[in-house]
Amino acid sequence: MIVFDRLWQTMKDRGFSQYRLIQEYGFSTGQLDRLRNNRNVNTYTLNMLCGILHCRLEEIAEFLPEEE
Repeated sequence: MIVFDRLWQTMKDRGFSQYRLIQEYGFSTGQLDRLRNNRNVNTYTLNMLCGILHCRLEEIAEFLPEEE
């Protein structure tokens, strides 16, 4: 499973709020809700976040293998 826990820390480190993503970059509350709840998001969204935050994908997402 892919989780986005790192996104929130990266945003904090770079001084970005969810409000700023909505107001300045056109993110929807639905997109942010999917990220908060570790639901599916498309690669376009991930690419935009990496560009906005000037970071690598590993700084916003992490793959956690499912337990068997």
